[in-house]
Amino acid sequence: MDKFFKISERGSNVRTEIIAGLTTFFAMAYIVVTNPNQIVSFNHLAPDADPAFQQIWNAVYVASILAAIIGTLLMALYAKMPFAQACGMGLNSFFFVSFILPEIISGGDVIKGYHAGLVIILVSGIVFLLFSVTGLRVKVAKALPDCLKKAIPAGIGLFIAFLGFQNVGIIQTNQYTLVQFVDIHGALKAGAFFADVEGAKAFMPAILAFLGLLAIAILEKHNVKGGVLISIAGISVLYYLLSGTTPTFDMSQIGQTFKDFGSIGITGVFQADAWKRAFTGSELGGIFSAIMLIVTFCLVDMFDTIGTLYGTASQANMLDKNGDPINVNQCMTSDSVATVAGAVCGTSTCTTFVESAAGVGAGGRTGLTSLVVAICFAVCLFLSPVASLVPTCATAPALIYVGVLMMKGFAKVDMSDLRSAVPAFLALIMMPLTYSISNGIGIGAIAYVLITLFTGKYKKNDIGITIIAALFVIKFVFVTM
Repeated sequence: MDKFFKISERGSNVRTEIIAGLTTFFAMAYIVVTNPNQIVSFNHLAPDADPAFQQIWNAVYVASILAAIIGTLLMALYAKMPFAQACGMGLNSFFFVSFILPEIISGGDVIKGYHAGLVIILVSGIVFLLFSVTGLRVKVAKALPDCLKKAIPAGIGLFIAFLGFQNVGIIQTNQYTLVQFVDIHGALKAGAFFADVEGAKAFMPAILAFLGLLAIAILEKHNVKGGVLISIAGISVLYYLLSGTTPTFDMSQIGQTFKDFGSIGITGVFQADAWKRAFTGSELGGIFSAIMLIVTFCLVDMFDTIGTLYGTASQANMLDKNGDPINVNQCMTSDSVATVAGAVCGTSTCTTFVESAAGVGAGGRTGLTSLVVAICFAVCLFLSPVASLVPTCATAPALIYVGVLMMKGFAKVDMSDLRSAVPAFLALIMMPLTYSISNGIGIGAIAYVLITLFTGKYKKNDIGITIIAALFVIKFVFVTM
């Protein structure tokens, strides 16, 4: 095992790798339920809703876990890197808006819309795979200028910290300022202590998350191994003690979940009607819209993965002499195969998960970390309540803590040169503000090309980043996301 995964060579050990795998899993376990919720839009699962929505939910639930297992196993056994894969957040919402919502608006068949969407995902995955096996995707990654390579980890750090703040309710929505700090006064005034208040979480989970973050910082400062996992376990216990609730298991729906997966999930892309609707259906906008959707899903998956790989590999000191992640080609191939497998199973685009940074922060350096994550997902396939036992307030601190660690990379950007400083800053800030890693990279790329061009610094080796910028311009003009 040590020789296969190169555990000692990378300065790790089996115990650390297992702890890192568990940390990554608990940080991203929310995707098990969140992904099917996003695909059907959770408000369509009311008792009196069309039963087709529940069928899609069940199919996507199983398919999402299978895709995560396949992709993460590839990362573990082929790429041998500590990265986990699952269905991309944001992409699942885009799937709903692009394929399910048009059927709802037109009064059509949502299952047929779901199947047409799977075809688009499959084609984008195949394109993605061709880019990977031919090496074109690696060239795209290496075309990024140095300032963006250094800004991407920091931008991802801000993004995942923002996710952590949002997930636990530390940051809440505000109709005037868009966001605000958790409303402790409002919760107390309403007489609430731990319950939901007008749709927003009350302040106790936010306080527990802050305690968790402080606990991680203190434990890590004292070099306590597994500090992140200890914090997750401790805050989970506090959550149940303070809330007075006990975890429960409901196994009654497992059989129906697998039945729906077999009837409408894994069969979707093999239906001729699905292919016809994907490229000619009026609800989806015809062949031009289909092509743009394929390009969009491919671009977002590509740059989300590139961003995550550079960010987490930088955090783990797993970059080569050129500043690129080691085994980057194998990682990208694993990602593209997972997307193809996910589409065949019946779910949206599978991508390298940014929460992998939580496991890297816990010391994960090899594919053994990913293997542990895959095993945990396999358990959830049959015991779905397991993932939900860990409350969000226990996992959010891990994301925030990793965000803190990843910010240090931005200090390496040459801020005295505006050709580097402005694109780097835009990439940094646009990731959390647009809720997209790829958008941040795209905006940074466009800024870099324009500044380089109009300051007379444009060179032959800037052609690659120019092509990337042009593709993002097309995406921003023709696709709303």
